[in-house]
Amino acid sequence: MVKVTLKPDERIDQLYSQDIQIIQSPEVFAFSLDAVLLADFAKLPLRASSQTVDLCAGNGAVGLFMSHKTHGHIAEVEIQPRLADMARRSIALNQLDDQMTVYEGDLAQVNQWIPKDSADVVTCNPPYFADLPDSQKNPNRYLAIARHEILTNLATIVATTSGLLKMNGKAYFVHRPDRLFQLLQLMAANRLAPKRIRLVHPKPGKEANMVLVEAIKDGKPGGVRFPAPLTVYDAQGHYTPEVEALLYGHH
Repeated sequence: MVKVTLKPDERIDQLYSQDIQIIQSPEVFAFSLDAVLLADFAKLPLRASSQTVDLCAGNGAVGLFMSHKTHGHIAEVEIQPRLADMARRSIALNQLDDQMTVYEGDLAQVNQWIPKDSADVVTCNPPYFADLPDSQKNPNRYLAIARHEILTNLATIVATTSGLLKMNGKAYFVHRPDRLFQLLQLMAANRLAPKRIRLVHPKPGKEANMVLVEAIKDGKPGGVRFPAPLTVYDAQGHYTPEVEALLYGHH
């Protein structure tokens, strides 16, 4: 493995199902299951000429977890310098420098790096919570930015996604079910037609707490599919076989 320098609060975690190592820090950001689920849900073209863009990339988790699905290029866009740096070092750690590039800056300015109408796939695991005056935010600025729409918002993310995508390019989002209607409205306003929607439940009998959405740019309206919901834990509190396989591979 390549040697990378870790900061004092950092550790190297592994996604065992894929042999991917990733630099994490509880002080700054650590990926959670939503990144693994989004990377699994997204379908990437295999061809080497393809371009995938991951917005709100954080420490690079989604892009790293998708890297085995394509021979094409994956661009990571992240506004927080510390997280962009962690993503770069994780890419080096996995020897994926030829396939992945990190762009540090505001996703609203993404076209300075990646031309409009050039991406085959755009993925995004966005901040889940609107930045309301009365919303309780994490005192840790890194975590607050990851969870609340402080530096970007869903309208900007959806418009940017649509702008990046080629005609018939695909977008993939993970979000909270209580914002699904808003996401669908924004998609409709930005030429993105939903095609697959999958709910994620924490355990049997509990309300969904995540939703995965696939859309096609300039796709025909209608024809939305709802795959069977995903349940994370069984009644005993163990990962269900599907989630176990995503995290640890098939034993």
